[in-house]
Amino acid sequence: MGRTLMACAASAAAATVGLAASPAAAAPAKSAATQAEPGGACTAADLGTRHPFIKTSEVTPTITHFKGWYVTAGSTGTQTVSTSVQTTISVSVGVTGNVEGGFAVETLGKVGASLGLNVQVNYTSTSSTSTSVTWNFRNPGYYGLYKGTKKVTGTYGSLNCNRVQLGDGSWALKWVEGADTGSYTTFTALEEGAVRCEDQVPANSIMRKAQDLLDCGSPTATAKHPAGPVPSAKAAQARQEAEKAAKAEKSAQATGSPAPATRAALNCQPAVYKIEVPGKPLNWSAPLLASDGIRLRESTFFSAHLDNWRLCNVTERNGVIEASLWNWGNGGCATVPANIANQEQAYLTTATCAEDDLQRFYIYRDVPGSSKIGVQNKYTGSMMGHDRYADGELIRQYSSGRQDGTGTYTLTAV
Repeated sequence: MGRTLMACAASAAAATVGLAASPAAAAPAKSAATQAEPGGACTAADLGTRHPFIKTSEVTPTITHFKGWYVTAGSTGTQTVSTSVQTTISVSVGVTGNVEGGFAVETLGKVGASLGLNVQVNYTSTSSTSTSVTWNFRNPGYYGLYKGTKKVTGTYGSLNCNRVQLGDGSWALKWVEGADTGSYTTFTALEEGAVRCEDQVPANSIMRKAQDLLDCGSPTATAKHPAGPVPSAKAAQARQEAEKAAKAEKSAQATGSPAPATRAALNCQPAVYKIEVPGKPLNWSAPLLASDGIRLRESTFFSAHLDNWRLCNVTERNGVIEASLWNWGNGGCATVPANIANQEQAYLTTATCAEDDLQRFYIYRDVPGSSKIGVQNKYTGSMMGHDRYADGELIRQYSSGRQDGTGTYTLTAV
């Protein structure tokens, strides 16, 4: 047994040495997310990916739960007080508001890292927390019991791989600021406590925000009260303003993507293309049925032009094309269905061509001489790709793209 164990150990050591000698195992490649930086080099496999960078950040101490409470000499000691929801903060990224997929999580991770704060990186809301606060009141007086957090808001941009012309006239692939931008909201862990008007607290702190809601100096704050809750007019006003702001934000999101207006005609370029998987026979094929999606299919005599696409209403900014993708076979335009546009891996389909950002796509290109591209939806910001290479596989949206390169296609003229 001893010789067998020694032989196994020697074999394991030899295997370890063999792996270490392999270049791939000696220095594991860094993920694209850590390498993506403005002006950095990228490859054709990155054309179908994107990564966030933080443009602005603002940190605001915010009271989420509050209750004015009066303690008399006979009611000191530990008490559990049920507070009222003062402000609701929900974690969101981008126009859809959901925190789904790698891009949103990466965005919030970068926010926390840049600010040195531990912020929420998954969808949650401060209204889901318990409203009760347990506190040991040692002295009588007028208290504000609170829960609060640091609300973090700001804007982000996306880094996309695209061709860039260098000073000597040559071309290279680099990470550039893409056309997609958006806003985010998150918050740090909630803290709770109690504060009085006479307490000295740091300026611009969560505790100071709670103290402000006590409306110190008002008749309510200076009067004697029975033990128990004390209504605060200032807290009530602040709560009403927060509710109005939340309703206004929801209303803006609801009308942000209205029903598209039907477009009478498209200005399409004459060229016809196939959107192919590089070096393989499968390509994008539009559906015959409205309930179906765009799938990978092999072109045959029976394809009936469902695999033929034209670029329409084309514009270009900073080397990035924006276009509608019109299908020759069914006469529709590629789109992400509006009812599932907020979902990671929502499928791509075609619909009646209209003035709608869900039907507009950014196209990122390889260096001249190569027809490789990456495709990004304008409204959702997600990159197009497929889960696996297989006949009939749906084309879907991925918030960060497919990191294995399966979001890179070729735009081949027919």
